[in-house]
Amino acid sequence: MSTFSQAFNRSKPAEQVSNHVAPLGIEAMFAQILEAVQRSQSEISELKQECQDLRHANASLERQVRDGLQQNGNGNYSRMQTGFNTPAPSSPQMRAKSPFLTPSSIPALAAPTTVYVPSPLGDNALSSYPFVTRDIPGFYVVIPAGGAGTRLWPLSREGHPKFLLDLTLKGRSLIQATWDRLLPLTSPARTTVVAGPGHIKSIREQLPDLISHNLFCEPGPKESMAAIGLAAAILARRDPDAVIGSFAADHMISGDDAFLSAVAEAVDVAKKNYLVTIGIAPSHPSTGFGYVRLGEKLNISEAPNSRLVSSFKEKPDARTAAAYIATGNYRWNAGMFVSKATFLMELLKEYKPELHDGLQQIAACWDDETLRQNALNDIWSGLEKIAIDNAVAEPAAVEGKVAVIPATFGWDDVGDFSSLADLLPAEANQPRILGDTNLVLTEQVAGGIVVPGSGRLIACLGVDDLVIVDMPDTLLVTTRARSQEVKRLVKKTRDAGWAQLL
Repeated sequence: MSTFSQAFNRSKPAEQVSNHVAPLGIEAMFAQILEAVQRSQSEISELKQECQDLRHANASLERQVRDGLQQNGNGNYSRMQTGFNTPAPSSPQMRAKSPFLTPSSIPALAAPTTVYVPSPLGDNALSSYPFVTRDIPGFYVVIPAGGAGTRLWPLSREGHPKFLLDLTLKGRSLIQATWDRLLPLTSPARTTVVAGPGHIKSIREQLPDLISHNLFCEPGPKESMAAIGLAAAILARRDPDAVIGSFAADHMISGDDAFLSAVAEAVDVAKKNYLVTIGIAPSHPSTGFGYVRLGEKLNISEAPNSRLVSSFKEKPDARTAAAYIATGNYRWNAGMFVSKATFLMELLKEYKPELHDGLQQIAACWDDETLRQNALNDIWSGLEKIAIDNAVAEPAAVEGKVAVIPATFGWDDVGDFSSLADLLPAEANQPRILGDTNLVLTEQVAGGIVVPGSGRLIACLGVDDLVIVDMPDTLLVTTRARSQEVKRLVKKTRDAGWAQLL
Protein backbone atom coordinates (compact mmCIF):
# COMPACT_ATOMS: atom_id res chain seq x y z
CA MET A 1 0.00 0.00 0.00
CA SER A 2 1.37 3.49 -0.90
CA THR A 3 2.28 6.13 1.74
CA PHE A 4 -0.58 8.26 0.48
CA SER A 5 -3.08 5.39 0.88
CA GLN A 6 -1.83 4.66 4.40
CA ALA A 7 -2.18 8.30 5.38
CA PHE A 8 -5.64 8.43 3.83
CA ASN A 9 -6.82 5.36 5.75
CA ARG A 10 -5.41 6.72 9.02
CA SER A 11 -7.35 9.97 8.49
CA LYS A 12 -10.68 8.14 7.92
CA PRO A 13 -13.11 7.38 10.75
CA ALA A 14 -12.83 3.91 12.28
CA GLU A 15 -16.26 2.91 10.93
CA GLN A 16 -15.22 3.76 7.36
CA VAL A 17 -11.99 1.79 7.68
CA SER A 18 -13.95 -1.15 9.05
CA ASN A 19 -16.32 -1.05 6.11
CA HIS A 20 -13.43 -0.84 3.71
CA VAL A 21 -11.53 -3.96 4.84
CA ALA A 22 -14.56 -5.96 6.10
CA PRO A 23 -12.71 -7.92 8.81
CA LEU A 24 -15.72 -10.17 9.51
CA GLY A 25 -15.85 -11.29 5.86
CA ILE A 26 -12.13 -12.05 5.91
CA GLU A 27 -12.46 -14.13 9.07
CA ALA A 28 -15.23 -16.17 7.51
CA MET A 29 -13.17 -16.65 4.37
CA PHE A 30 -10.13 -17.84 6.35
CA ALA A 31 -12.37 -20.24 8.30
CA GLN A 32 -13.57 -21.74 5.01
CA ILE A 33 -10.01 -22.03 3.73
CA LEU A 34 -8.91 -23.74 6.94
CA GLU A 35 -11.81 -26.18 6.71
CA ALA A 36 -10.93 -26.97 3.06
CA VAL A 37 -7.27 -27.57 3.99
CA GLN A 38 -8.30 -29.96 6.76
CA ARG A 39 -10.56 -31.86 4.36
CA SER A 40 -7.75 -32.04 1.81
CA GLN A 41 -5.35 -33.43 4.43
CA SER A 42 -7.90 -36.09 5.35
CA GLU A 43 -8.41 -37.00 1.69
CA ILE A 44 -4.66 -37.17 1.10
CA SER A 45 -4.31 -39.57 4.02
CA GLU A 46 -7.06 -41.75 2.60
CA LEU A 47 -5.41 -41.71 -0.84
CA LYS A 48 -2.08 -42.74 0.65
CA GLN A 49 -3.75 -45.66 2.40
CA GLU A 50 -5.56 -46.61 -0.81
CA CYS A 51 -2.29 -46.55 -2.77
CA GLN A 52 -0.71 -48.84 -0.20
CA ASP A 53 -3.67 -51.23 -0.42
CA LEU A 54 -3.48 -51.16 -4.21
CA ARG A 55 0.21 -52.09 -4.10
CA HIS A 56 -0.70 -55.13 -2.00
CA ALA A 57 -3.53 -55.98 -4.41
CA ASN A 58 -1.21 -55.66 -7.43
CA ALA A 59 1.33 -57.92 -5.77
CA SER A 60 -1.45 -60.46 -5.28
CA LEU A 61 -2.40 -60.18 -8.95
CA GLU A 62 1.20 -60.71 -10.02
CA ARG A 63 1.26 -63.92 -7.99
CA GLN A 64 -1.93 -65.02 -9.73
CA VAL A 65 -0.35 -64.31 -13.12
CA ARG A 66 2.74 -66.32 -12.20
CA ASP A 67 0.57 -69.18 -10.99
CA GLY A 68 -1.30 -69.03 -14.29
CA LEU A 69 1.83 -69.93 -16.23
CA GLN A 70 2.49 -73.52 -17.18
CA GLN A 71 5.70 -75.16 -18.40
CA ASN A 72 5.65 -76.50 -21.95
CA GLY A 73 7.72 -79.28 -23.46
CA ASN A 74 10.63 -76.98 -24.34
CA GLY A 75 11.15 -75.95 -20.76
CA ASN A 76 9.62 -72.55 -21.38
CA TYR A 77 6.50 -71.18 -19.80
CA SER A 78 3.26 -70.26 -21.55
CA ARG A 79 0.05 -68.81 -20.25
CA MET A 80 -2.80 -71.15 -19.41
CA GLN A 81 -6.16 -70.42 -21.05
CA THR A 82 -8.62 -69.87 -18.26
CA GLY A 83 -11.65 -68.88 -20.33
CA PHE A 84 -11.84 -65.28 -19.14
CA ASN A 85 -9.45 -62.44 -18.52
CA THR A 86 -8.74 -61.99 -14.83
CA PRO A 87 -10.18 -58.62 -13.87
CA ALA A 88 -7.85 -56.11 -12.30
CA PRO A 89 -8.17 -55.92 -8.53
CA SER A 90 -10.42 -53.15 -7.35
CA SER A 91 -9.49 -50.47 -4.89
CA PRO A 92 -10.04 -51.80 -1.36
CA GLN A 93 -11.63 -48.43 -0.56
CA MET A 94 -14.38 -49.27 -3.07
CA ARG A 95 -14.93 -52.82 -1.79
CA ALA A 96 -18.45 -53.37 -0.54
CA LYS A 97 -19.35 -55.60 2.38
CA SER A 98 -22.29 -57.10 0.54
CA PRO A 99 -23.21 -57.62 -3.11
CA PHE A 100 -26.66 -56.18 -2.34
CA LEU A 101 -26.32 -52.57 -3.43
CA THR A 102 -28.32 -49.66 -2.14
CA PRO A 103 -27.93 -46.08 -3.43
CA SER A 104 -26.19 -45.08 -0.21
CA SER A 105 -23.61 -47.87 -0.55
CA ILE A 106 -22.30 -46.66 -3.91
CA PRO A 107 -19.33 -44.37 -3.33
CA ALA A 108 -19.67 -40.88 -4.77
CA LEU A 109 -16.95 -40.21 -7.34
CA ALA A 110 -15.11 -36.91 -7.05
CA ALA A 111 -15.51 -36.05 -10.73
CA PRO A 112 -17.54 -33.53 -12.70
CA THR A 113 -20.87 -34.81 -13.98
CA THR A 114 -19.76 -34.44 -17.61
CA VAL A 115 -16.97 -36.99 -17.15
CA TYR A 116 -17.81 -40.59 -18.06
CA VAL A 117 -16.60 -43.27 -15.65
CA PRO A 118 -16.21 -46.55 -17.58
CA SER A 119 -17.14 -49.99 -16.39
CA PRO A 120 -14.80 -51.29 -13.65
CA LEU A 121 -14.49 -54.51 -15.66
CA GLY A 122 -12.91 -52.73 -18.60
CA ASP A 123 -9.22 -52.83 -19.49
CA ASN A 124 -9.29 -49.16 -20.52
CA ALA A 125 -10.52 -47.73 -17.23
CA LEU A 126 -7.54 -45.38 -16.90
CA SER A 127 -6.95 -44.60 -20.57
CA SER A 128 -10.58 -43.56 -21.04
CA TYR A 129 -10.49 -41.01 -18.25
CA PRO A 130 -11.31 -38.19 -18.83
CA PHE A 131 -14.14 -39.15 -21.13
CA VAL A 132 -13.82 -38.72 -24.90
CA THR A 133 -17.11 -39.06 -26.76
CA ARG A 134 -17.68 -41.95 -29.16
CA ASP A 135 -21.34 -41.17 -29.71
CA ILE A 136 -23.11 -42.86 -32.64
CA PRO A 137 -25.99 -40.62 -33.80
CA GLY A 138 -29.27 -42.48 -34.09
CA PHE A 139 -28.09 -45.48 -32.03
CA TYR A 140 -30.39 -46.58 -29.20
CA VAL A 141 -29.46 -49.04 -26.47
CA VAL A 142 -32.02 -51.57 -25.21
CA ILE A 143 -31.19 -53.36 -21.94
CA PRO A 144 -33.54 -56.29 -21.25
CA ALA A 145 -33.49 -56.75 -17.47
CA GLY A 146 -35.33 -59.96 -16.73
CA GLY A 147 -34.84 -63.39 -15.23
CA ALA A 148 -34.21 -64.43 -11.66
CA GLY A 149 -30.75 -65.99 -12.05
CA THR A 150 -31.89 -69.18 -10.33
CA ARG A 151 -28.49 -70.87 -10.71
CA LEU A 152 -27.09 -68.19 -8.39
CA TRP A 153 -29.70 -68.80 -5.67
CA PRO A 154 -29.78 -68.00 -2.77
CA LEU A 155 -27.58 -65.01 -3.61
CA SER A 156 -29.88 -64.07 -6.49
CA ARG A 157 -33.61 -63.89 -5.72
CA GLU A 158 -36.75 -63.21 -7.73
CA GLY A 159 -37.12 -59.81 -6.08
CA HIS A 160 -33.43 -58.99 -6.32
CA PRO A 161 -31.96 -60.89 -9.30
CA LYS A 162 -28.34 -61.06 -10.34
CA PHE A 163 -28.40 -57.98 -12.57
CA LEU A 164 -29.03 -55.88 -9.45
CA LEU A 165 -26.09 -57.44 -7.58
CA ASP A 166 -22.52 -56.21 -7.36
CA LEU A 167 -20.85 -59.51 -8.23
CA THR A 168 -17.36 -57.99 -8.44
CA LEU A 169 -17.63 -55.96 -5.21
CA LYS A 170 -16.47 -52.83 -7.02
CA GLY A 171 -19.44 -50.66 -6.14
CA ARG A 172 -21.43 -51.23 -9.35
CA SER A 173 -24.09 -53.83 -10.06
CA LEU A 174 -24.18 -55.74 -13.36
CA ILE A 175 -26.87 -53.46 -14.81
CA GLN A 176 -24.92 -50.39 -13.71
CA ALA A 177 -21.78 -51.78 -15.37
CA THR A 178 -23.81 -52.41 -18.55
CA TRP A 179 -25.05 -48.80 -18.44
CA ASP A 180 -21.49 -47.49 -17.90
CA ARG A 181 -20.10 -49.61 -20.71
CA LEU A 182 -22.58 -48.49 -23.37
CA LEU A 183 -22.90 -44.83 -22.45
CA PRO A 184 -19.99 -43.68 -24.70
CA LEU A 185 -21.92 -44.82 -27.79
CA THR A 186 -25.23 -43.21 -26.91
CA SER A 187 -26.64 -41.06 -24.09
CA PRO A 188 -29.28 -41.32 -21.34
CA ALA A 189 -31.77 -39.93 -23.85
CA ARG A 190 -31.18 -42.98 -26.10
CA THR A 191 -30.74 -45.68 -23.46
CA THR A 192 -33.78 -47.79 -22.59
CA VAL A 193 -34.46 -50.62 -20.15
CA VAL A 194 -37.20 -53.26 -20.36
CA ALA A 195 -38.08 -54.83 -16.99
CA GLY A 196 -40.86 -56.38 -14.96
CA PRO A 197 -42.94 -54.43 -12.42
CA GLY A 198 -41.17 -56.01 -9.44
CA HIS A 199 -37.81 -54.52 -10.43
CA ILE A 200 -38.80 -51.03 -11.60
CA LYS A 201 -38.14 -49.35 -8.24
CA SER A 202 -34.67 -50.92 -7.80
CA ILE A 203 -33.67 -50.07 -11.37
CA ARG A 204 -34.66 -46.44 -10.86
CA GLU A 205 -32.57 -46.33 -7.70
CA GLN A 206 -29.53 -47.89 -9.35
CA LEU A 207 -29.82 -45.90 -12.61
CA PRO A 208 -30.81 -42.39 -11.50
CA ASP A 209 -29.92 -40.96 -14.92
CA LEU A 210 -32.36 -43.28 -16.72
CA ILE A 211 -35.16 -41.13 -18.16
CA SER A 212 -38.56 -42.27 -16.93
CA HIS A 213 -40.14 -42.63 -20.37
CA ASN A 214 -37.22 -44.86 -21.40
CA LEU A 215 -38.06 -47.46 -18.75
CA PHE A 216 -40.50 -49.89 -20.39
CA CYS A 217 -42.41 -52.07 -17.94
CA GLU A 218 -43.60 -55.44 -19.25
CA PRO A 219 -46.46 -56.96 -17.19
CA GLY A 220 -44.92 -60.43 -17.12
CA PRO A 221 -41.94 -62.36 -18.53
CA LYS A 222 -42.35 -63.38 -22.17
CA GLU A 223 -38.74 -64.23 -23.11
CA SER A 224 -36.46 -61.94 -25.09
CA MET A 225 -38.46 -61.48 -28.31
CA ALA A 226 -41.41 -59.75 -26.67
CA ALA A 227 -39.15 -57.54 -24.53
CA ILE A 228 -36.85 -56.48 -27.37
CA GLY A 229 -39.74 -56.29 -29.83
CA LEU A 230 -41.68 -53.97 -27.51
CA ALA A 231 -38.70 -51.61 -27.30
CA ALA A 232 -38.18 -51.78 -31.08
CA ALA A 233 -41.84 -51.00 -31.79
CA ILE A 234 -41.84 -48.00 -29.44
CA LEU A 235 -38.49 -46.63 -30.65
CA ALA A 236 -39.44 -47.05 -34.31
CA ARG A 237 -42.38 -44.72 -33.70
CA ARG A 238 -40.17 -42.20 -31.91
CA ASP A 239 -37.44 -42.34 -34.55
CA PRO A 240 -38.09 -44.25 -37.81
CA ASP A 241 -34.33 -44.29 -38.53
CA ALA A 242 -33.37 -45.67 -35.11
CA VAL A 243 -30.75 -48.43 -34.92
CA ILE A 244 -31.17 -50.42 -31.72
CA GLY A 245 -28.73 -52.65 -29.89
CA SER A 246 -29.91 -55.17 -27.31
CA PHE A 247 -27.49 -56.06 -24.51
CA ALA A 248 -28.45 -58.18 -21.50
CA ALA A 249 -28.30 -56.48 -18.10
CA ASP A 250 -26.51 -59.38 -16.37
CA HIS A 251 -23.44 -60.13 -18.47
CA MET A 252 -19.80 -59.35 -17.65
CA ILE A 253 -17.47 -57.84 -20.23
CA SER A 254 -13.71 -57.25 -20.07
CA GLY A 255 -12.00 -55.15 -22.72
CA ASP A 256 -14.25 -52.15 -23.20
CA ASP A 257 -12.40 -50.79 -26.25
CA ALA A 258 -12.80 -54.07 -28.14
CA PHE A 259 -16.45 -54.23 -27.09
CA LEU A 260 -17.27 -50.70 -28.22
CA SER A 261 -15.45 -51.24 -31.52
CA ALA A 262 -17.46 -54.40 -32.19
CA VAL A 263 -20.74 -52.60 -31.45
CA ALA A 264 -19.75 -49.72 -33.74
CA GLU A 265 -19.09 -52.18 -36.59
CA ALA A 266 -22.42 -53.88 -35.89
CA VAL A 267 -24.26 -50.55 -36.21
CA ASP A 268 -22.67 -49.89 -39.62
CA VAL A 269 -23.73 -53.34 -40.83
CA ALA A 270 -27.24 -53.00 -39.38
CA LYS A 271 -27.79 -49.83 -41.41
CA LYS A 272 -27.57 -52.01 -44.53
CA ASN A 273 -30.63 -54.03 -43.44
CA TYR A 274 -29.05 -56.88 -41.54
CA LEU A 275 -29.85 -58.30 -38.14
CA VAL A 276 -26.39 -58.31 -36.57
CA THR A 277 -25.10 -60.39 -33.68
CA ILE A 278 -21.72 -60.25 -31.94
CA GLY A 279 -19.84 -63.54 -31.79
CA ILE A 280 -17.53 -64.25 -28.86
CA ALA A 281 -14.29 -66.12 -29.50
CA PRO A 282 -14.70 -69.41 -27.55
CA SER A 283 -11.93 -70.13 -25.07
CA HIS A 284 -13.08 -73.67 -24.29
CA PRO A 285 -15.70 -76.15 -25.58
CA SER A 286 -18.55 -74.90 -23.42
CA THR A 287 -21.78 -76.89 -23.34
CA GLY A 288 -23.62 -73.99 -21.68
CA PHE A 289 -23.63 -71.57 -24.63
CA GLY A 290 -25.18 -71.59 -28.10
CA TYR A 291 -22.89 -71.20 -31.11
CA VAL A 292 -22.83 -69.14 -34.31
CA ARG A 293 -21.28 -70.59 -37.45
CA LEU A 294 -19.40 -68.01 -39.50
CA GLY A 295 -20.29 -67.60 -43.15
CA GLU A 296 -18.81 -65.54 -45.99
CA LYS A 297 -17.22 -62.15 -45.46
CA LEU A 298 -19.48 -59.21 -46.22
CA ASN A 299 -16.70 -56.91 -47.48
CA ILE A 300 -18.17 -53.79 -45.88
CA SER A 301 -15.45 -51.14 -45.61
CA GLU A 302 -16.88 -49.62 -42.41
CA ALA A 303 -17.03 -53.09 -40.82
CA PRO A 304 -14.03 -55.10 -42.03
CA ASN A 305 -14.67 -57.99 -39.62
CA SER A 306 -18.31 -58.54 -40.56
CA ARG A 307 -19.48 -61.87 -41.95
CA LEU A 308 -22.75 -63.57 -42.73
CA VAL A 309 -24.14 -66.02 -40.22
CA SER A 310 -24.20 -69.48 -41.76
CA SER A 311 -26.34 -70.95 -38.96
CA PHE A 312 -27.12 -70.89 -35.26
CA LYS A 313 -26.43 -73.97 -33.17
CA GLU A 314 -28.11 -74.87 -29.89
CA LYS A 315 -26.11 -75.77 -26.78
CA PRO A 316 -24.05 -78.83 -27.85
CA ASP A 317 -22.62 -81.76 -25.94
CA ALA A 318 -18.92 -81.67 -25.03
CA ARG A 319 -17.72 -83.66 -28.06
CA THR A 320 -19.70 -81.51 -30.50
CA ALA A 321 -18.51 -78.31 -28.84
CA ALA A 322 -14.89 -79.46 -29.16
CA ALA A 323 -15.48 -80.24 -32.84
CA TYR A 324 -16.94 -76.74 -33.36
CA ILE A 325 -13.90 -75.05 -31.86
CA ALA A 326 -11.46 -77.22 -33.83
CA THR A 327 -12.82 -75.84 -37.12
CA GLY A 328 -12.22 -72.21 -36.12
CA ASN A 329 -15.53 -71.25 -37.75
CA TYR A 330 -17.71 -70.99 -34.65
CA ARG A 331 -18.31 -68.29 -32.08
CA TRP A 332 -20.33 -68.23 -28.88
CA ASN A 333 -23.75 -66.68 -29.23
CA ALA A 334 -23.89 -64.01 -26.50
CA GLY A 335 -27.43 -62.88 -27.37
CA MET A 336 -26.34 -59.38 -28.43
CA PHE A 337 -28.33 -58.11 -31.43
CA VAL A 338 -28.13 -54.86 -33.39
CA SER A 339 -30.66 -53.86 -36.04
CA LYS A 340 -32.67 -51.01 -37.44
CA ALA A 341 -35.82 -50.96 -35.32
CA THR A 342 -38.04 -50.99 -38.41
CA PHE A 343 -36.09 -53.88 -39.97
CA LEU A 344 -36.43 -55.99 -36.82
CA MET A 345 -40.18 -55.39 -36.86
CA GLU A 346 -40.28 -56.39 -40.54
CA LEU A 347 -38.55 -59.67 -39.71
CA LEU A 348 -40.96 -60.24 -36.84
CA LYS A 349 -43.92 -59.57 -39.13
CA GLU A 350 -42.58 -62.13 -41.60
CA TYR A 351 -41.84 -64.92 -39.12
CA LYS A 352 -44.17 -64.21 -36.18
CA PRO A 353 -47.01 -62.03 -37.49
CA GLU A 354 -49.30 -62.39 -34.46
CA LEU A 355 -46.54 -61.36 -32.06
CA HIS A 356 -45.69 -58.45 -34.36
CA ASP A 357 -49.28 -57.22 -34.52
CA GLY A 358 -49.74 -57.42 -30.76
CA LEU A 359 -46.59 -55.42 -30.06
CA GLN A 360 -47.52 -52.80 -32.65
CA GLN A 361 -50.93 -52.32 -31.04
CA ILE A 362 -49.31 -51.79 -27.65
CA ALA A 363 -46.70 -49.40 -29.05
CA ALA A 364 -49.37 -47.37 -30.87
CA CYS A 365 -50.89 -46.24 -27.56
CA TRP A 366 -47.77 -46.35 -25.37
CA ASP A 367 -47.61 -42.60 -24.74
CA ASP A 368 -51.15 -42.56 -23.28
CA GLU A 369 -50.86 -44.23 -19.89
CA THR A 370 -54.53 -45.25 -19.68
CA LEU A 371 -54.67 -46.66 -23.22
CA ARG A 372 -51.30 -48.36 -22.69
CA GLN A 373 -52.50 -50.16 -19.57
CA ASN A 374 -55.68 -51.31 -21.29
CA ALA A 375 -53.69 -52.63 -24.25
CA LEU A 376 -51.24 -54.44 -21.98
CA ASN A 377 -54.12 -56.01 -20.04
CA ASP A 378 -55.82 -57.16 -23.24
CA ILE A 379 -52.84 -58.21 -25.36
CA TRP A 380 -49.71 -59.03 -23.36
CA SER A 381 -50.83 -62.29 -21.79
CA GLY A 382 -51.67 -63.70 -25.23
CA LEU A 383 -48.27 -62.95 -26.78
CA GLU A 384 -46.08 -65.90 -27.68
CA LYS A 385 -43.28 -66.64 -25.23
CA ILE A 386 -40.19 -67.12 -27.40
CA ALA A 387 -36.54 -66.06 -27.58
CA ILE A 388 -35.36 -63.66 -30.28
CA ASP A 389 -32.97 -66.34 -31.56
CA ASN A 390 -35.79 -68.76 -32.31
CA ALA A 391 -38.31 -66.13 -33.41
CA VAL A 392 -36.31 -64.23 -36.03
CA ALA A 393 -32.53 -64.82 -35.93
CA GLU A 394 -32.54 -68.48 -36.95
CA PRO A 395 -35.03 -68.23 -39.84
CA ALA A 396 -33.51 -64.96 -41.05
CA ALA A 397 -30.03 -66.53 -41.12
CA VAL A 398 -31.29 -69.16 -43.56
CA GLU A 399 -32.23 -66.32 -45.90
CA GLY A 400 -28.90 -64.52 -45.54
CA LYS A 401 -30.28 -61.63 -43.48
CA VAL A 402 -28.15 -62.11 -40.36
CA ALA A 403 -24.55 -60.92 -39.95
CA VAL A 404 -21.99 -61.44 -37.20
CA ILE A 405 -19.10 -59.37 -35.90
CA PRO A 406 -16.45 -61.77 -34.51
CA ALA A 407 -15.19 -60.04 -31.35
CA THR A 408 -12.14 -60.37 -29.13
CA PHE A 409 -13.33 -59.03 -25.77
CA GLY A 410 -13.83 -61.23 -22.72
CA TRP A 411 -17.42 -62.20 -21.99
CA ASP A 412 -19.33 -64.33 -19.49
CA ASP A 413 -23.02 -64.58 -18.67
CA VAL A 414 -22.23 -65.54 -15.04
CA GLY A 415 -24.57 -68.49 -15.32
CA ASP A 416 -23.59 -70.27 -12.10
CA PHE A 417 -21.28 -70.09 -9.10
CA SER A 418 -18.51 -71.91 -10.93
CA SER A 419 -18.31 -69.24 -13.64
CA LEU A 420 -18.62 -66.52 -11.00
CA ALA A 421 -15.64 -68.00 -9.14
CA ASP A 422 -13.53 -67.70 -12.30
CA LEU A 423 -14.20 -63.97 -12.42
CA LEU A 424 -13.14 -63.13 -8.87
CA PRO A 425 -9.49 -62.54 -7.91
CA ALA A 426 -7.95 -64.67 -5.16
CA GLU A 427 -4.67 -65.86 -3.76
CA ALA A 428 -3.21 -68.95 -5.41
CA ASN A 429 -5.08 -72.13 -4.47
CA GLN A 430 -7.45 -70.19 -2.22
CA PRO A 431 -11.24 -69.97 -2.51
CA ARG A 432 -12.82 -66.90 -4.06
CA ILE A 433 -14.67 -64.76 -1.53
CA LEU A 434 -17.64 -62.61 -2.52
CA GLY A 435 -18.01 -60.32 0.46
CA ASP A 436 -16.09 -59.52 3.63
CA THR A 437 -12.86 -61.55 3.57
CA ASN A 438 -12.54 -61.22 7.35
CA LEU A 439 -15.55 -63.51 7.74
CA VAL A 440 -13.86 -66.49 6.03
CA LEU A 441 -11.11 -68.60 7.63
CA THR A 442 -9.55 -71.43 5.63
CA GLU A 443 -6.95 -74.10 6.28
CA GLN A 444 -5.81 -76.53 3.57
CA VAL A 445 -8.59 -75.39 1.24
CA ALA A 446 -8.16 -75.08 -2.52
CA GLY A 447 -10.50 -73.47 -5.05
CA GLY A 448 -14.21 -72.96 -4.59
CA ILE A 449 -16.18 -69.84 -3.73
CA VAL A 450 -17.55 -68.57 -0.41
CA VAL A 451 -20.28 -65.93 0.00
CA PRO A 452 -20.41 -64.76 3.66
CA GLY A 453 -23.74 -62.98 3.28
CA SER A 454 -25.09 -63.58 6.78
CA GLY A 455 -22.32 -61.83 8.68
CA ARG A 456 -21.35 -65.06 10.49
CA LEU A 457 -17.83 -66.43 10.50
CA ILE A 458 -17.31 -69.28 8.02
CA ALA A 459 -14.45 -71.69 8.78
CA CYS A 460 -13.35 -74.25 6.16
CA LEU A 461 -10.87 -77.06 6.74
CA GLY A 462 -9.57 -79.54 4.17
CA VAL A 463 -12.33 -79.11 1.57
CA ASP A 464 -11.70 -78.24 -2.09
CA ASP A 465 -13.84 -76.61 -4.78
CA LEU A 466 -16.87 -76.09 -2.55
CA VAL A 467 -19.59 -73.51 -3.13
CA ILE A 468 -20.75 -72.06 0.21
CA VAL A 469 -23.42 -69.36 0.12
CA ASP A 470 -24.39 -68.31 3.63
CA MET A 471 -27.32 -65.89 3.61
CA PRO A 472 -29.33 -64.73 6.66
CA ASP A 473 -32.23 -67.05 5.80
CA THR A 474 -30.62 -69.81 3.70
CA LEU A 475 -27.42 -71.82 3.48
CA LEU A 476 -26.30 -73.48 0.24
CA VAL A 477 -23.44 -75.97 0.11
CA THR A 478 -22.51 -77.71 -3.14
CA THR A 479 -19.49 -78.23 -5.39
CA ARG A 480 -18.37 -76.20 -8.37
CA ALA A 481 -18.91 -79.25 -10.56
CA ARG A 482 -22.59 -79.42 -9.57
CA SER A 483 -23.29 -75.67 -9.54
CA GLN A 484 -25.28 -75.83 -12.79
CA GLU A 485 -27.83 -77.99 -10.93
CA VAL A 486 -28.73 -75.34 -8.35
CA LYS A 487 -31.74 -74.53 -10.52
CA ARG A 488 -33.15 -77.95 -9.60
CA LEU A 489 -32.88 -77.06 -5.92
CA VAL A 490 -34.86 -73.90 -6.54
CA LYS A 491 -37.73 -75.97 -7.92
CA LYS A 492 -37.57 -78.33 -4.95
CA THR A 493 -37.57 -75.38 -2.57
CA ARG A 494 -40.72 -74.01 -4.19
CA ASP A 495 -42.42 -77.42 -4.19
CA ALA A 496 -41.57 -77.87 -0.51
CA GLY A 497 -43.44 -74.69 0.39
CA TRP A 498 -40.48 -72.36 0.86
CA ALA A 499 -41.44 -69.92 -1.92
CA GLN A 500 -40.75 -66.97 0.38
CA LEU A 501 -37.03 -67.82 0.16
CA LEU A 502 -36.97 -67.51 -3.60
